[in-house]
This record gives sequence, structure tokens and C-alpha cells, in this order.
Amino acid sequence: MTVLYAEHLLTNAGWVRSARVHLTQGRIATIQIGAAPQAGDERHAVIVPAVSNLHSHAFQRGMAGLAEMRGPGNDDFWSWRDTMYRFASRMSPQQLQAVAAQAYMEMLEAGYCRVGEFHYLHHDIDSRPYGDPGEMVARIAAAAEDTGIGLTLLPVFYAHSSFGGQPPRPAQARFITDLDSYARIVERSREVVASLPAGVAGVAPHSLRAVTPDELAQVVRLLPGKPVHIHIAEQMNEVRDCVAWSGLTPVRWLLENAAVDARWCLVHATHVDSDELKGIAHAGAVAGLCPVTEANLGDGIFPAADFLAAAGRFGVGTDSNVCISLSGELALLEYTQRLSRKARNVIGLHSRSTGAALFERALHGGAAALGVSTAGITEGNAADLVSLSIEEPAMICRAGDSLIDSWLFASQSGVVDCVWVGGQRLVEQGCHRQRRRVRHAYAEAMKELCA
Repeated sequence: MTVLYAEHLLTNAGWVRSARVHLTQGRIATIQIGAAPQAGDERHAVIVPAVSNLHSHAFQRGMAGLAEMRGPGNDDFWSWRDTMYRFASRMSPQQLQAVAAQAYMEMLEAGYCRVGEFHYLHHDIDSRPYGDPGEMVARIAAAAEDTGIGLTLLPVFYAHSSFGGQPPRPAQARFITDLDSYARIVERSREVVASLPAGVAGVAPHSLRAVTPDELAQVVRLLPGKPVHIHIAEQMNEVRDCVAWSGLTPVRWLLENAAVDARWCLVHATHVDSDELKGIAHAGAVAGLCPVTEANLGDGIFPAADFLAAAGRFGVGTDSNVCISLSGELALLEYTQRLSRKARNVIGLHSRSTGAALFERALHGGAAALGVSTAGITEGNAADLVSLSIEEPAMICRAGDSLIDSWLFASQSGVVDCVWVGGQRLVEQGCHRQRRRVRHAYAEAMKELCA
């Protein structure tokens, strides 16, 4: 048994002081409140729950910063996508594993405990299937195992270039599957996550433009009761094309034609109206928000305040992994609401700080989206924990919710001290235990990719 002593502990019931947290077999066995530390306890100033990162394309970590030059015309999501396609076209399985491990290590160092990997790089460089249809999903699982991050593996079904079953573009060939080959990839995904602690497999129809209605229905049926993630209404061009195809906006079409429920995560859902927000909330689906990527790509601003007013649930993800930061995602989510509404503390709750409200919602919404039934610090839950340093300038003389506010809104780096996943300490003094080796493998992979 490991015992962690925390001067300040954020439990599911709120903040408590002077707590001894007993960890057994990767779970929180007991919590003693108002206790004195004992010999052998690991002492920490602040311990809070670790959060799930519900949306990642790990391979894109390698191209971060390579698409920040404007071309002769307008630069938007679609020109960025062309850059991404070129980068993806060169990546080998070994390079994918190295880049994914780097991304997952950075997520852990940021305070994430689990990642939802929306994985669509399925085939070889020449676009032919590998002998093992799960070659690339196995590399993702290996990167998760190597770093220790929890994994919800979401293999992507991607069959078309646009609405109405349009033929795929040549640049998309590494992603494209038919239903039979996709089913084999899903089965291999189930096999590889079975060897991981608390591994989960789900399905991910890429978007309404990449699947037909019949294909969508068949994909969703492959893993009953498991997570279903889909990109939706991210870009205005996507919305216009969907209306031209069906007469409905993407979210409205999905709500009217699919059995959307609590296992669904609607990623981005940026361009939605009030009725659609209410529909998502009523269905119990989680909105998967990725504020840093959405800002980087110029997607737009999700109307989070209106969604929360409808009792909607959200989590956050790092998506393109251009900058991996839990505090950055949550702070930007709030700041975009402030800019659009010209007001302060938009996502805050009465009598709770804005940072605490953001953090709590991302904690529970992210876990639900990734097929994890419980999250947070309470007896019986997985020991997914983060200790925070109070030596950083932003954290001095803070207590209670102001600790979260100062971490999210006022710090630069150095606040995350230790991170435990399933009771295993993976990060100490802000550094992953395998940082040097993972970074070396990443550097070698990038030298090959950029040659």
C-alpha cells in the first residue's frame, strides 16, 4: 500500500485538509481526513484529480508549428489539412509510435491521465493495407503502454471525401477503409487494449462527410455500449455542404437520423444553434471541445455558456497537439467565451470559482466520453492523481478553489509536480520518468521525417 499525504485534497465532495490517501492495487482504498502524516507517507501540498484528454490525433504532434505560414490566398482549415496530409503520407509505424509516445508523455506532464486517440492512419505509405490490419493501432497501444497513459482507442472509419459518398481523394488513401477492413481494425483494437490497464476500445466514424448514412449505422453497431466519437460541425464549409446534401445542418441531421445517447462524443460541434445545443444535452452526449486547436485552425467559438445552460456536458481534448496543455485548453475555453460575450467569469458557477467549474466539468465529461464510469478522488475510484507545486509564484498563498484558478489562469509552467495513473507515479518534479528516452526516440523519428 502507498499512502499519500496532502495538505489540500480536492475530492468529489470538495476540498479537504490534512488527508491521508491510501492506494491499493491502483485504486483509492481509503481517505482519512484531518489526519496527521505518518512515517513513510509521501507528502504533498496539493493533490487534485487527473483529467481525461478526450480527443487526440497523436501523429500530428510531429507537425506542430509547420503550418504557420500564410500562402498566396486565404489560409484556413482546408489549407492546413493539405499540409497534414503531406506529413502523414511519410510516417512509418516506428515513427508513429515514437511521435505518439512523445505526445502522451507531454499529456501526462500536463496533468492528463487518459487519452482518447482518434486514430485514422491505418495503411502503409503506399496506401496498401499492412499484413496485420492492426499494425498502426498496435503502435498507438505500444506508445500508451510505454508512457503509462490510459488509452481509449478510437479507430476511425473514413470512406469518402464529402457528403453523399463522394470518392476519396488520393491524399486520403492511407485513411480509407471499407466496412469489412474496418471491422478487422476494430477487432484488433479490442485485442491490443485488452492487454493495457483499463484499456477501452470504441468506434469513430470520422465525420458525416466521410461516411454514408448506412455506413454510419453499421459502424455504430460494431461495439455496443462503447464510446462513439465523431467530428461534427467544425467548419462553416462543412455546415453549408451538409445543408446542400441533406437540407439539414450536421448536428440536426445526426440527432434526427442516429440514436445519439450518452456514449456519443460530438467533437467540436462549433457551429450550432440553440435547438441543436438543447438536443445534444437532452441526448446526454458529451461535447468534445479542443479550444487550442480550434483557435489555431480558425474554426470558431463553441457557445459553451448556452450549452451549459441547457445542462450539457463537455470535456476537452488536444486534437492536433499543436500545444499540449490542460491549463491552456481550459483557460482558452473560458477566454473565448469572455471575448464573444464581452463579460467575465462566463463558465463559473454561483459560489464556485470559474477555474473549479471548468475543471470539474472537464473531469467528469472527459471520463464519460472515454468510457470511464467514474472519475475524481473518492474511495474506490482509480488512483489518477496530480500533485501541484505551491512554490511557483502563481500558487503562493492560495487555498481551495483559488489553487485551481491560479493554475489555469495565472501560471506558465512548473505547477504540475507529480502524476499518478492507476496508482503508478509516472511524473515527478514535472518530468516523466522516461523523458530522456522518449524524447530521443522522437528526435530520431523527426530527423527521418524531415529529411
